[in-house]
Amino acid sequence: MSDTSTSLFGTFDEETGVYTPRQVIGDDLGDMSFEDAIDGTIVEFDDGDIVHGVVVKVDKDEVLLDIGFKSEGVIPSRELSIRNDVDPNEIVSLGDQIEALVLQKEDKEGRLVLSKKRAQYERAWGDIERIKEQDGVVRGPVIEDVKGGLILDNGLRGFLPASLVELRRVRDLQPYVGKEIEAKIIELDKNRNNVVLSRRAWLEETQKEQREEFLANLKPGETRKGIVSSVVNFGAFVDLGGMDGLVHVSELSWKHVDHPGSVVQVGDEIEVQVLDVDLDKERISLSLKATQQDPWQEFATTHRVGELVYGRVTKLVPFGAFVQVGEGIEGLVHISEMSQHHVDLPEQVVTPGEELWVKIIDLDLQRRRISLSIKQAAEGGEVAEEYREHFGEHAYDAEGNYIGGETDPAVEQAWAEYYEQYPEARPEAIAAEGAEAPEADAVAVAEVELATEPEPEAEAAPEPEVAEAPEAAAPEETPEA
Repeated sequence: MSDTSTSLFGTFDEETGVYTPRQVIGDDLGDMSFEDAIDGTIVEFDDGDIVHGVVVKVDKDEVLLDIGFKSEGVIPSRELSIRNDVDPNEIVSLGDQIEALVLQKEDKEGRLVLSKKRAQYERAWGDIERIKEQDGVVRGPVIEDVKGGLILDNGLRGFLPASLVELRRVRDLQPYVGKEIEAKIIELDKNRNNVVLSRRAWLEETQKEQREEFLANLKPGETRKGIVSSVVNFGAFVDLGGMDGLVHVSELSWKHVDHPGSVVQVGDEIEVQVLDVDLDKERISLSLKATQQDPWQEFATTHRVGELVYGRVTKLVPFGAFVQVGEGIEGLVHISEMSQHHVDLPEQVVTPGEELWVKIIDLDLQRRRISLSIKQAAEGGEVAEEYREHFGEHAYDAEGNYIGGETDPAVEQAWAEYYEQYPEARPEAIAAEGAEAPEADAVAVAEVELATEPEPEAEAAPEPEVAEAPEAAAPEETPEA
């Protein structure tokens, strides 16, 4: 019997000396030829197909992907991501298994050109269309702050308008760049490559229960504190601590408002009154002026017909002049109440900006109208209480009629110096001689009076003429309108 030994290289029969090599491979091709077997290992694809491969090289300008083709596919850096000017090393690494879309099976240099972002784009469109059909939410990082909004990377370049980032308008969008956010899909158009998102819609949906509870607890008539979140042409939005309410421009002030920005600014903390709560539309109507004193009510409470008030002419009209007699309060002086004599045009008597005394002859709070008279003010009468303090209470009797007050010390000093220089002009000296002061002295008196008049810019208000007023120095201070 022969002795046979086995090795890694085959078998050897020591008795016969015959070597039999080890069978390295077996014929497992069956009826397939070797050439056909080789062709079967090569991937078949066409332009526009999506292929899978392994990253085998990463350069600053391109990435090489082994997809099992006769040569590696090339992904230019611009075809790696929907982001602009990115470093390929930030997108892929050696050994990563990724998918790519075939742009050109063979370019003019014989290279296989691929695109990772196009494959991602095709895949993302399918996903985002499905999400929109299911009314779902997309998630992704904010990659850019562009004019009018943000760009969200959800496989596509989703546009998120600035007005839809938060429940209220956001002015500075830069802090959102790099953050992962969620949003609802509100518009899709593959032909135009248009994807519009809304984070506000997502916030409204997630906070629906809180909003409903907030609105249910908000009652018309109650007063709330809030922060002005935005100012628009038609009013201002106020954050009440959960939802925004609108203060319409007509509810900002008792006075006429040209623009809401003249009354409130973004960030102001104000107190407002709730006017109405619309549960269906989830809208809150607010009022700022309702928390303030009605100037007409205040004026009607502190004034009455027959009183004299000081005002400023604001404008002239063919039938008279409007005079401001308080903050936001204007009354009409009809042309028939301007003078004792006939007046054809208001400018014959007054000019815009002129300050003067007028008498209240009618006060209609309900219609918010005041009728005034210059003609009757010239006849004297009771002065409104707020003007009395400018002259001192001692200058008026119990009925409010002006009776004069203490003489200005400066005037007294001027007369003392005059009498010292011209003793013959003293009243008692004139009375003793039974004669009038000489004409030269009269001129000197006029000069002294002029010297004691106030400066032009602090021109004294004309004093209301009072019937049978005693001889007393006219008040020097000008009452403020």
